[in-house]
Amino acid sequence: LKKAAAWSALHPKTVTGGVSLLILWFFCLPRPLFDKPLSLVVEDNQGALLGARIAADGQWRFPGQDRLPGKYATCVVAYEDKRFWWHPGADPVSLLRAAWSNIRQGRVVSGGSTITMQVIRLARNNPPRTIWQKLLEVFMATRLEAGFSKKKILGLYAANAPFGGNVVGLEAACWRYYGKQPELLSWAEAATLAVLPNSPALIHPGRNRRALLEKRNCLLDRLEEQGILSRQESELAREEPLPVQPLPLPQLAPHLLDRLATTPGNYRFRTTVDRHLQKRITTILQRRQAQYRGNDIHNLAALVLDVPTGNVLAYVGNVTGAGAAHGEQVDIIDAPRSTGSILKPFLYALALENGTILPNTLLQDIPVQFGQYKPENYYESFDGVVPAKRALIRSLNVPFVLLLQNYGIEKFHFDLQRLGLRTLHRPPSHYGLSLILGGAEATLLDITTAYAGMARRVGNFYDRNGRVDDRDFRPAVFTIPAPEAPARQVNIGAAAIWFAFEAMQQVERPTSAGEWELFEASRRVAWKTGTSFGFRDAWAAGVTPRYAVGVWAGNADGEGRPGLLGVEIAAPVLFEIFEQLPPENSWFDPPYDAMTEVPVCRQSGYRAGKYCDADTTWIPKSGLRAQQCPYHQLLHLDPSGQWQVNSACEPVDAMQHQPWFVLGPLEAYYFVRKNPAYQPPPPLRPDCISSSTAAVHNPMQLIYPKDPTRIYVPVDLNGKLGKTVFQVAHRIPETTVYWHLDGRYLGSTTTFHEMALQPPIGAHTLTLVDAQGFRVEQPFEIIGKQ
Repeated sequence: LKKAAAWSALHPKTVTGGVSLLILWFFCLPRPLFDKPLSLVVEDNQGALLGARIAADGQWRFPGQDRLPGKYATCVVAYEDKRFWWHPGADPVSLLRAAWSNIRQGRVVSGGSTITMQVIRLARNNPPRTIWQKLLEVFMATRLEAGFSKKKILGLYAANAPFGGNVVGLEAACWRYYGKQPELLSWAEAATLAVLPNSPALIHPGRNRRALLEKRNCLLDRLEEQGILSRQESELAREEPLPVQPLPLPQLAPHLLDRLATTPGNYRFRTTVDRHLQKRITTILQRRQAQYRGNDIHNLAALVLDVPTGNVLAYVGNVTGAGAAHGEQVDIIDAPRSTGSILKPFLYALALENGTILPNTLLQDIPVQFGQYKPENYYESFDGVVPAKRALIRSLNVPFVLLLQNYGIEKFHFDLQRLGLRTLHRPPSHYGLSLILGGAEATLLDITTAYAGMARRVGNFYDRNGRVDDRDFRPAVFTIPAPEAPARQVNIGAAAIWFAFEAMQQVERPTSAGEWELFEASRRVAWKTGTSFGFRDAWAAGVTPRYAVGVWAGNADGEGRPGLLGVEIAAPVLFEIFEQLPPENSWFDPPYDAMTEVPVCRQSGYRAGKYCDADTTWIPKSGLRAQQCPYHQLLHLDPSGQWQVNSACEPVDAMQHQPWFVLGPLEAYYFVRKNPAYQPPPPLRPDCISSSTAAVHNPMQLIYPKDPTRIYVPVDLNGKLGKTVFQVAHRIPETTVYWHLDGRYLGSTTTFHEMALQPPIGAHTLTLVDAQGFRVEQPFEIIGKQ
C-alpha cells in the first residue's frame, strides 16, 4: 500500500516527461550513425590493399572493419580514454578533471571526452564546443554504449577519426603514412596514429613535427610505465622516425577495381587475387610492352585462374604506362576482340565428343571457296589431307573451316554459348564459317574461363566416378565469398578434352628448337594461340591441372601491326607467366572410363574398314559413332597390276584385287608434295572407259575455279581486264591436258596444268580433256571491277 501510494503521488507530467526522455534517449542516435561517402577498397586474398578509389567528397575514408589491431587499440585507449573498457559512455572523473582545468586556466584546455563521446561528436560533424553540446554528447554516448559493444565503438572511432589532410580512419592512415596494413604496425607507428587525431595538423611536413614526436614518445613512456612495453622495446620504438610525407596508395589492379566499382552497395572487396603474383605479372607485361611498342604495339593483358576453384589469381587488364592516348584505361580482359584461331581446340574437342572425327582422322586441306569467302592457311600452302590432331597442332585454317562445315555452324555457335562466350549476340548465319577463324568476338575472360572449365572437367573426372558435373563450366571467381553462379551444361566429355590437351601440348613453343620437353624442369602446358585478321589481336591461352593463363596483345583502338602474331607476341608472355607459377609435377590422367580401344585405320585415322591396315588404339567412347575409313578401296587390276579394269573389259578370274589408299585428284595433288611415297591408284585401262565409269574414275579435278563462281577481275592500268590463273590437278601429272574456252581450243599442258587466261566480261565455260578422253567442264562468270 505504501508503494502504491508513493507511485500514485507522482505527478502525471513527471511520468510523461520521464517516458518522453526515455523515448528520446532510445532514438537519439543518427540513422545511420555515419553517412559519409566511402572510398572503394579492393584487397587481395590475404587482406592486403590492391587498390582504392577516393571517396566522393575527396577524402580517403575506408569502410570500417570488424577487426582492430591490438597495438593500436592499446595505444589509443591509453592515450585517449584509459577507463574506456569500464565506463558507461561518459567518464565522470575525466569530466570533473577537465572542468577544474578549464576553470583554473580560464579557457577550454580539456574536454574530458571519452572515446565513445568522440564517436558521437564525429557522427555529428564536430559541432561547436559548448556545455550544451557536451551534455548532448554524454546523453547520446550512454545510448551508444547500450547498443554497441566496446570493440564496435572503438572500431567506429578508428574508422572515422581524422588523421591529417584528407585522410580519415586508421586503415587509410596506415597505407598513406606507412604503406602497410594496420595489423603490421609497430609500437611506434601505432602510438603515432593514436595521438594524431588529437592534433591531425601535426602530421604535415613543415609544421610543428617536434610536438608530434613528443606526444608519441610520451605515450610510449606511459605504455612502459604500465608494463605493456619493456624498457628495451620502448627505447627502440622511440628511435623510429615519424612518417615524412603521405605515400601513394597501391594501384596494383586498377582495371579490376573499375570492374568491381560497378557492384552497387559495396565499398570493400576481398578478392581472390594473389598480390605478389599480380605484381610479378604486371612487371612482365610492362617489360614486354617496352619491347613491343617499337612496333607500335601498346597494350597487353593477362589473366591467371586457379583451375580447381575458378579463383582469379591475377588480373592485369592492361599495361599501365602506355598512356591514355593508347587506351591504357581500357580493360582488355572483358573487352570483345576478334578470336583468330583460339577457338579451334573447342571445335576439335566437340567434334571428338560428337563422333564427327577421331584424334587422327584425315581432314581435307585443299583450296576451297564458299561464295566470296576463301579461307587460306597462314603459310598459303596445302597438305591435301592432314590428321585432325596435326591440323590443331599446326593451327591450319582450311581443315578447321571444313570441319566446322561438317560439324554444323549452328551447333558450334550454340556450344560456344554454353561454354560461356557471352559475346555471340548475333545468329549463326551472321558469322558463317568464319566463326572458327575470328569471324566472332570473345573476351579474354571468357576464353580463359572456358579453357579452365575444360581442365576442370578432365582433372576432376575420377573424383566424380565418371559423372559429368555442370559446375565444371562456371564463371570465374573474383571475390571472397564467391557469389552464387549458375552451372552450365556443356557437352564435352573428359576423354575428348584429354585428347585435345594431348594435341595442344605438342605445339612447338616460341623461341625454342622443339626440344623443350627434354628438360626435366620443363612444365607441360596445353596451349593455343590466335591471330585475328589484319594482325589486330594476338592471343595465347594455356592450361595445366592447376592453372589457366590467358594473354592478349595488340592495340586497344584496334590498329593492326605487321608481326602481331599470337605465337610471336602473346605466347612468349604466356610461358613467362607460367614460369612465375609454382611448379607442378603431374599431368591429366587419361580418363579410361570414358575411353575404349578400337581398331583404327593406320593411314586415315578413321575407324578401320575391311580394307585397312589397322592399329588398336584408345578413342573416346563417343568415337564409336564415327564412320569407317572412306579412303581405302578394293581396286580391281589387270594381271600386270598397271591398270584398273572392270568386268566389261577383263575376265573376273584374271583380275587382281588389292586394297588401296585412294585420295581424290585434288587431295593427292597437294598430298604427294609432302608425302612422295604416296602411290596413286593405277589409271583405268583405255578399253575399260565408258560413260558410266568416266565420272567415277575421272583423274582430273579443278583447283580454280572449283565451283560455279563469279570471278572479279580488276582492270589494269592499260584499261584491259587482268588475267586469271586457271589450274587443274591430275592423278598422273605427266598426262597431257587439252584446254578449251567456250569451245575454242587454247592449248595443252603437261606436268604443271595451269593457264593464265583473259576472258571478257560475261559467262563462260572451261572444258578440259586429257589424253585418255576424261573431261571436266566448269561454267563461270567474269565480272569486271574498276
